[in-house]
Amino acid sequence: MSATHTAGTTAARAKDSRPLEILARAGFVGYGVVHLLFAWLALQIAFGQPAADGDQSGALRTLAAQPLGGFLVGAIGVGLVAMGIWQAFEAAVGHREYRGRERMLERLSSAGRTVVYLYFAWTAFQVVRQATSSSADKQQALTEQLMSSGGGRLLVGLAGLGLAALGAGLVWYGFVKRFERHLRTGEMSPHTRKISRRLGVAGYVAKGVAYGIAGVLVVTAAVNYDPDRARGLDAALHTLREQAFGSILLTLVALGIAAFAVFCLVQARYRKV
Repeated sequence: MSATHTAGTTAARAKDSRPLEILARAGFVGYGVVHLLFAWLALQIAFGQPAADGDQSGALRTLAAQPLGGFLVGAIGVGLVAMGIWQAFEAAVGHREYRGRERMLERLSSAGRTVVYLYFAWTAFQVVRQATSSSADKQQALTEQLMSSGGGRLLVGLAGLGLAALGAGLVWYGFVKRFERHLRTGEMSPHTRKISRRLGVAGYVAKGVAYGIAGVLVVTAAVNYDPDRARGLDAALHTLREQAFGSILLTLVALGIAAFAVFCLVQARYRKV
């Protein structure tokens, strides 16, 4: 038996671990809480009220400021780490229900989710440690640093294009309802499946719009040498607020993100883990 086969077998067993499944499902609950708070911050921005940074780090800091908030943020971080580990195993040995190119795309998607979940877990632990700078501030500072180096503006521009592509991908993912492939829809009642489909479409499209705007702003920052616009989702929400009918549009985005938060609870129950 080859070392590669042995490693693959070990990874497959680890992926199917019951404790890991429980933690990953709990992670979806925490992920939903973060997005619900994110939606609340977006609504505050929509109505012109002062708020923490309009992104997930701002949501985590808002939660940490509440009674027992530090414990809850830490617990969410643990759940997100479990989600990251689960998706890493999926990227390595999972998605065996697919074949060929489709399986490769699913594994690449899992690799991307691994990075996202672990990044948010790291953000959660930074909040618990009471790190003073926000993710928006850090992104702006990194952009300024990159722009001052040779080829830095090109890298920032490419990062912005990648973020915009992610936004477009999320909109497509929601619009074609591809998320249903990862749900145990056979265990749902017709009513539950109908509701989960609507929540998933609204949630992924709203997130895609927010990320798409953020990507365009990063590209604009690179072209115009304006790091102040490279503040990720926070800048995207404020920019949307400044447009004609911006408050209405941002309110719709916030409601979509809230729908995604509820969809995370659906995934906690019905996601194939």
